[in-house]
Amino acid sequence: MREDIERVLLTEEQIHARVREMGKAISEDFAGKEVVFIGVLKGCFIFMADLMRCVTIPCMMDFMAVSSYGSGTVSTGAVKINKDLNEDIEGKHVIFVEDILDSGMTLSYLKQYLMVRKPASVHIATLLDKPSRRKADISADYCGFQVPDSFVVGYGLDYAEKYRNLPYIGILKPAVYTE
Repeated sequence: MREDIERVLLTEEQIHARVREMGKAISEDFAGKEVVFIGVLKGCFIFMADLMRCVTIPCMMDFMAVSSYGSGTVSTGAVKINKDLNEDIEGKHVIFVEDILDSGMTLSYLKQYLMVRKPASVHIATLLDKPSRRKADISADYCGFQVPDSFVVGYGLDYAEKYRNLPYIGILKPAVYTE
């Protein structure tokens, strides 16, 4: 897999240090409140596990599975919910956990979709933010790193279900996904 990586963008150490900082900020901001972390599968699972271990307040978690990419590198724009929440979020503070905030179309849709369930608030924590690709009017409340408009993989992010297990974030060589 390493031979498919053009260069390492964020090291394992950089990621872990920033996730600790994000966990501390969330813990301070939501002290004394009931929080539900909602992971958007599949890409979030590594980041969400690490983030939750850095949070010092009581919290619950749930997951949603949505699709908008298929096996390509660009979002189709159509959001399909493959798995909905199991937890009741009424009156609770929701923190969406995403691997990357790209066009923003998926999170914008999900935020509107969940508002009918009357959460106390909805916030977004993303490991990576790619503002140059934004199409929806949405931003992260907690952001790990801003990244350039390159195709990134690792630490949960994939291309065609591969590379998720890399401990760092790397830029995938274009030859891998343009063949």
